[in-house]
Amino acid sequence: MELLSREKAEQYGLVFPKIKERDQVLHDALCGYLANIRSGTRATKTKATVKASGRKPWRQKGTGRARAGYVSSPIWVGGGVVFGPQPRDFSKKIPKKIKQLALIKALAAKINDESVLCIDNANLAKIKTKHIFSLLDGWDGKESCLLILKSPNRNVLLSGRNIPHLNIVTAWDVNALDLVSFRKIFIEKEAITILVERIKKHHQTGNANSQ
Repeated sequence: MELLSREKAEQYGLVFPKIKERDQVLHDALCGYLANIRSGTRATKTKATVKASGRKPWRQKGTGRARAGYVSSPIWVGGGVVFGPQPRDFSKKIPKKIKQLALIKALAAKINDESVLCIDNANLAKIKTKHIFSLLDGWDGKESCLLILKSPNRNVLLSGRNIPHLNIVTAWDVNALDLVSFRKIFIEKEAITILVERIKKHHQTGNANSQ
């Protein structure tokens, strides 16, 4: 296991752009990711959806009281809600280039903070929770931790699924939100090559568009 420094990352082929303290690209991507995981399922019942009798509470005239047509009226206790929240879709479309550039910048920020550690191999012979802690040497389980694998590994996924503060993803699936959400990041050396490939694709598309 070794710390992934900027110099070491460049040896693997990771090329990073300059990072500003307030980066609009990273901000836009994170806002999009957070919006896409909102459920938007809050709902209140209107006078039409409240389960109530449809009969008139009392006759129209002669009682001395105000006219009342139905008990589900919003002015009554137990009636419908006026202008209450209804289910909605909060999702936002994030352009592919924004996703790729945000990933690069989030990874560069974590490397600058010395929060990324490389491990040789993330294979486990058995499905055992305690083996995850031996694999992630130096992690006590208290800090939030992200493990990036080259490809899905059944033993690792099943061993780590019950551990709080630990998330396991593959190098093809990791995004900027994953990187900024965890204090410590462990990555397989073979997974770095996949990240290099993803970043190269971004540079190639950027150069092609600039020509």
